Amino acid sequence: MAGRTMHAARCPTDELSLTNCAVVSEKEQQFDQHVTVRNLTHKYVFTVKTHPSVVQGTIAFSLPQRKWAGLSIGQEVEVTNYKFDKSKQCVSTMTVEIDFLQKKSVDSNPYDSDKMAAEFIQHFNNQAFSIGQQLVFNFCDKLFGLLIKDIEAMDPSILKGDHAGKKQKIEIALLLGNSQVIFEKAESSSLTLLGKAKTRESRQSIISPDWNFERMGIGGLDKEFSDIFRRAFASRVFPPDIVEQMGCKHVKGILLFGPPGCGKTLMARQIGKMLKAREPKIVNGPEILNKYVGESEANIRKLFADAEDEQKRLGANSGLHIIIFDEIDAICKQRGSMAGSTGVHDTVVNQLLSKIDGVEQLNNILVIGMTNRPDLIDEALMRPGRLEVKMEIGLPDEKGRVQILNIHTAKMRQFNLLAGDVDVKELAVETKNYSGAELEGLVRAAQSTAMNRHIKASATVEVDMETAEKLQVHRHDFLASLNNDIKPAFGTNQEDYASYIMNGIIRWGDPVSAALEDGELLVQQTKNSDRTPLVSVLLEGPPNSGKTALAAKISEDSQFPFIKICSPDKMIGHSEIAKCQAIKKIFEDAYKSQLSCVVVDDIERLLDYVPIGPRFSNLVLQALLVLLKKTPPKGRKLLIIGTTSRKDVLQEMEMLDAFSTTIHIPNISRGEQLVEALELLGSFQEKERASIAKAVKGQNLWIGIKKLLMLIEMAVQMDPDYRVTKFLSLLRDEGALGSDKVMSI
Repeated sequence: MAGRTMHAARCPTDELSLTNCAVVSEKEQQFDQHVTVRNLTHKYVFTVKTHPSVVQGTIAFSLPQRKWAGLSIGQEVEVTNYKFDKSKQCVSTMTVEIDFLQKKSVDSNPYDSDKMAAEFIQHFNNQAFSIGQQLVFNFCDKLFGLLIKDIEAMDPSILKGDHAGKKQKIEIALLLGNSQVIFEKAESSSLTLLGKAKTRESRQSIISPDWNFERMGIGGLDKEFSDIFRRAFASRVFPPDIVEQMGCKHVKGILLFGPPGCGKTLMARQIGKMLKAREPKIVNGPEILNKYVGESEANIRKLFADAEDEQKRLGANSGLHIIIFDEIDAICKQRGSMAGSTGVHDTVVNQLLSKIDGVEQLNNILVIGMTNRPDLIDEALMRPGRLEVKMEIGLPDEKGRVQILNIHTAKMRQFNLLAGDVDVKELAVETKNYSGAELEGLVRAAQSTAMNRHIKASATVEVDMETAEKLQVHRHDFLASLNNDIKPAFGTNQEDYASYIMNGIIRWGDPVSAALEDGELLVQQTKNSDRTPLVSVLLEGPPNSGKTALAAKISEDSQFPFIKICSPDKMIGHSEIAKCQAIKKIFEDAYKSQLSCVVVDDIERLLDYVPIGPRFSNLVLQALLVLLKKTPPKGRKLLIIGTTSRKDVLQEMEMLDAFSTTIHIPNISRGEQLVEALELLGSFQEKERASIAKAVKGQNLWIGIKKLLMLIEMAVQMDPDYRVTKFLSLLRDEGALGSDKVMSI
């Protein structure tokens, strides 16, 4: 049929306006159920209804229809019958944006989108719908403005009851009884929807669609990130109606703790970027505090004001608000712990607790706290419902170090500035106990070493442009930085234990070899045994027998990433409490590494023991007893090597039982052992050694290797003719030779 020219008119009744149909006079017999209305530029498809009050020759439209089609009253339009191809033009799924029609009718009541969808299909069944179409819908005696956002058509198999048809986007389609309608509330709307026909938007992941986990720039924290994701975000990714049905509450707080430079702040920043949430509010702990009464608490309230306001307006549909507290220990110290304070800290903690999980609790917040001192934080903040996900961001393992180094060298690799001889895996092996920040520092140091080669050191500092274009960072740049520039804060201070074995280990007899072999066995046990994560050994023997040197040698040969020597010479003048804290810190640092070795040197000196009195520090003794028996955290292993010259004293103090095993380190007690030691040291010539051997044959001997070294060095300062005589006389003076004292081995 050819088109007919008609005039646009206003819809005669409000009731007809709600039908979403174009209305013509009853006398117009030539129109089928659907028509195309063409204005000057575009065509629009409407479903037609007849009504006696419409003037013949006019076609009536509601206000939303006129708005959509750009029609004015009295405008000429061309009306043509439209035939739907039911094999291609049936609605499978239609997404409809919904909002209150008038601002004055806004309310906070929840509307069931399932009932809404059922009523919509019943009301508009067999009607034509186009993308972009506007209409009015009456539900529960409330008027809603609708906008058709998206239509998916289904192939004809759906009409036969086969629901596995293929979906494809379509501009115009016919709504059927088995079509699906999904409601999506308008962006600025305060409408609350419930049910499964609710917006797909709320069913989509809260993760940003363009997010790529590879681009996060966090290395070595895969497990930690997946654990945080499982605990904190799984419930937010699920459709809200399922979460509602489970009665599940979202996690509201995460506490990230661990050594400085391991990626806590970086991880919090990435969590903020990853989520389709508001821009995270980042707060440094000390910024909250204010000298005026009540201001600190007001600062806390301001942080949560936006989230509170949105929850009141939108309820369950509120977006996620992230608040990140850096250095949270500055404002959340244990309440009552600050003697003589004004109590400001306590009221700030109270205010924060009431905001996160008070009587009027918020469900649209995620608080992320970061600290490297979790022991200072008020425990009320750590219980479930508050900062309930506690995650240690520890030192990266070897695989993590490879990832971190790859991240920091990626750009150099991209522009061919990294030489081919740089092996990231080799660097990862060499950088035991380096934190992420220290690895980044290592890369920077290597870059500056490489750049330095291309700077001409003349009267002025200039870049040699000829060679600068060939700039590449080589393996030796990294190794130079590793040895000179960047040292790990946690780990092994090689200068420390190098001073204890500066003369090497002199294997003067079987007792020394046996002690080293036993030490090696204990190292292997610590590495390989899952049943004994804590292994402790006490090296005991007379003074100057080389116990500390052997302990340092065993720890060095273990190649553990973390080796620390707890020595009394570092604690001169410390009070008992300061000494306890220093010892405790060494052990706490050791727990942060996967494999650690702590040497507790000269235990009786640490305990301030003297035979006169007798007096010792009970506080330090109790601290050591606790730490020697304390099993390291899960997945961590610790070897403790203690040394003492007073086994009998430790026995009385009940400390011997705290060690897994004891190794006796004896003095040199036989002539052949002395000769063997002299030969290994090489200070005397063969002829001199022979005469010393002859002099000591059959004599009682009792001398520690450390004392022997001292006597040898004194003797060799003499004239060569008198060296042997001087050495033997020094031995006698020390009571080490020819003495009648009883020797115990």
